[in-house]
Amino acid sequence: MNFRIKILVALIPLCLFLCFISNTYSRYVADTTGNLKMSFAKWQILVNNEDITNNTSTSFDLTPIINENAHVKSNKIAPSSSGYFDIDIDPSNVDVSFNYNITLDVINENIPDLIITKYAILNSENKNEENITYQNIENNIIEGSLEIENIATNNDEIESTNFEPFTIRICFEWYEGNDDTMKNEADTLIGSNSENNDLEISATIKFEQKLS
Repeated sequence: MNFRIKILVALIPLCLFLCFISNTYSRYVADTTGNLKMSFAKWQILVNNEDITNNTSTSFDLTPIINENAHVKSNKIAPSSSGYFDIDIDPSNVDVSFNYNITLDVINENIPDLIITKYAILNSENKNEENITYQNIENNIIEGSLEIENIATNNDEIESTNFEPFTIRICFEWYEGNDDTMKNEADTLIGSNSENNDLEISATIKFEQKLS
């Protein structure tokens, strides 16, 4: 037996041993698949009890509430009259911070002295008239935002605040003064025109999620 044959004979057991070791270790193989599940943030807003979730903006007519005036028939409007209307917003099913924008417009363009004056945010804490704080309205636009608050607890857990329903009360008046746009003759014409039976104010409301 020459030298090459001796080497070959010596390598055969070594190869068999390595194959045995390889087969042994190949049995220790595992496969697994991990699934990550996360909940989508909720986005459902009700305006005057109507779900507007599928719209980025909505517009609708509002019926005003006329303040009682001893010199004007109930539920009628005339020079010096005033009133308000409410927009109820329910964001209790919203899990993100968002901005809102309300654009107001008096449909009766022939009454320039009818102006939208101020607004207030009503919630569970200030529903009574004496607790309401009003703010002036500029350019017939109301803007605001609601922020989600994530608060750490003593157990190192995170608790998030929930939004509560609220109401935006918007006030208007038929201004009557020395510097008013309409004069007495124009005011009289409105009242004597049978086509001017209703006062209409429109509100276009837009909600938009705030991004980081």
